[in-house]
Amino acid sequence: MANETIVMLFPSWNSVGYEIENNKDMAKKNKDARVQVILECTEQKASGVPGMSRYITTKNKKNTPERLELKKYNPFLKKMTVHKEIK
Repeated sequence: MANETIVMLFPSWNSVGYEIENNKDMAKKNKDARVQVILECTEQKASGVPGMSRYITTKNKKNTPERLELKKYNPFLKKMTVHKEIK
């Protein structure tokens, strides 16, 4: 008869899985702040060189609400130039 008694030492896996699912919902809300932006070279239009240097990156709208401006390499001009966010 000793073989019939079962003692549960660990918590049920269903309750642990439920808590993990709830935490995933919380993480999704924070992902809305990060957006994809396109950076375009500002010097190339004025130079008249054909082609357009563009980069795609992400930014956090809450931390940087203004337009992004970075120095990136332009392969058409073969130098570092200022790239500004478009759109």
